Amino acid sequence: MSILIKPIITEKATNDSELNNRYTFQVNKKANKVEIKKAVEAVYGVSVEKVRTINVRPDRKTKFTKTGVQHGKTNAVKKAIVQLAEGETIDLYANM
Repeated sequence: MSILIKPIITEKATNDSELNNRYTFQVNKKANKVEIKKAVEAVYGVSVEKVRTINVRPDRKTKFTKTGVQHGKTNAVKKAIVQLAEGETIDLYANM
């Protein structure tokens, strides 16, 4: 079971990483804060101070087409915001 799925690179997450030394990752839905902390420390070789987790609900959408009403939804995901120790950074663009 892979804990870290991918880093989230949005304008808000990038601004948070530059100003507050916090990085955002999409993680496995069944992972807890202790497992996320160990995974980030093992993969990136940094020391983690705090982990915040967010369960993002799926968005439901409805389309009205000629053939009828189409219902759909996006996947539910779990995000983790990881606070690093002072002076430590993660270069997310080096591994691509």
